[in-house]
Amino acid sequence: MTVMNKSYHKEILHIALPSILSNITVPLLGLIDLTIAGHLGAASYIGAIAIGSTIFNMIYWIFAFLRMGTSGMTSQAYGADNKQEIQLLLYRSLATSTGIAILILLLQGPLLHLALSVMSPTEAVADFASVYFRICVWGAPAVLGLYSLTGWFIGLQNAKYPLYVAIVQNLVNIAASLFFVFVWHMDVAGVALGTVIAQYCGLTLSLYYCHRMHRRLGLPYTFVPSSVFRKNAIRRFFSVNRDIFLRTLCLVCVTLYFTSAGSRQGEYILAANALLMQYFTLYSYFMDGFAFAGEALSGKCAGAGDYQALKKVIRNLFLWGSGVALIFTLFYMAGGKALMNLLTDEASVVATASDYLPWAVLIPFAGLSAFIWDGVFIGLTATRYMFLSMLGATLTFFSVYLSLFPIWQNHALWLAFLLYLFVRGLMQHLLYRNKILTLHPTN
Repeated sequence: MTVMNKSYHKEILHIALPSILSNITVPLLGLIDLTIAGHLGAASYIGAIAIGSTIFNMIYWIFAFLRMGTSGMTSQAYGADNKQEIQLLLYRSLATSTGIAILILLLQGPLLHLALSVMSPTEAVADFASVYFRICVWGAPAVLGLYSLTGWFIGLQNAKYPLYVAIVQNLVNIAASLFFVFVWHMDVAGVALGTVIAQYCGLTLSLYYCHRMHRRLGLPYTFVPSSVFRKNAIRRFFSVNRDIFLRTLCLVCVTLYFTSAGSRQGEYILAANALLMQYFTLYSYFMDGFAFAGEALSGKCAGAGDYQALKKVIRNLFLWGSGVALIFTLFYMAGGKALMNLLTDEASVVATASDYLPWAVLIPFAGLSAFIWDGVFIGLTATRYMFLSMLGATLTFFSVYLSLFPIWQNHALWLAFLLYLFVRGLMQHLLYRNKILTLHPTN
């Protein structure tokens, strides 16, 4: 069965481009809150929003498997034209996201205490951050529900709905937060309330789009617990998501340690590393779009049993990824210094960061394979191999940094990070060829 009805390039861009635009809107929610807080008249407001946003980013980041696991399994069911399983996967994912959200709400007190203990803000900032947290935490059901629905949409080859939701959510956030802060004078509480309202508006719109997908695909609305929670299906669902969860923990460990290692070298190194890490973040917004395309299309090919099409999808994903990596490399080579000056006017930070700019220039090609293979492995639900490659890359990161830091200092940190990206992609390439490809030869 051939599943690629349009050209491969059109199929890829149909998912990648809306996903890239949607990714770019992600930081806007936090940026909007910070901007409004910046006009409240006290630095403690800004600090409170920054800390509150960081807490939720870390919490929700850990549960990103709700989106990725749902995407991979749904795309396979879509490729197999298994409408019942498409529906059941949505129910399983939403049930899981609801359970996790309830757990977060029940544990909100200990979570807040732990986060503030780790970050150690001033008393004024801690008080405002607590207000922000205790309001925004009630958005957990909406945020995690959106993870499930977004993964489901992508698995059904639809990246436009998540984009529309992201745009509406940001517009509502701006309007609601401005109203509560400047009309009702609610300060940090108003910012938080505006964010929560925007999150539930996003969830409501996603549920509307979910209804439209049901009608378009002719999906049943029946909810039969014995089918939704069927033992074998639940075991597979949690096995896939467990591996993604463990993989995310490794990613979080590297990210946090990177920041911590820079902090121990002084405020200028910390600031320089944070500045240059924006180069990776900007690049990731674009490459994640092609990773999402990899999830949707590779899963569809696998579900249909069309491994010749899968081979062509992967080849074309790497063609597009290589083009994006080349553009970003040339951009960073030619305009890397100008981008620094755009991000900050602190001359000392720019001067420090310039010493490490060559490492940032290497980010696009070092990370190219990792992004593309992540998408493919999620689509194939080969999440155990995905976790093993991340574990190997994480061990590489710490081994290289700890052994070379006495000699190279911060250069060792950047070398370790680039090798971490490269090893992830290399291990996934080898695992694909030696494990996955041997099960489904495409010659």
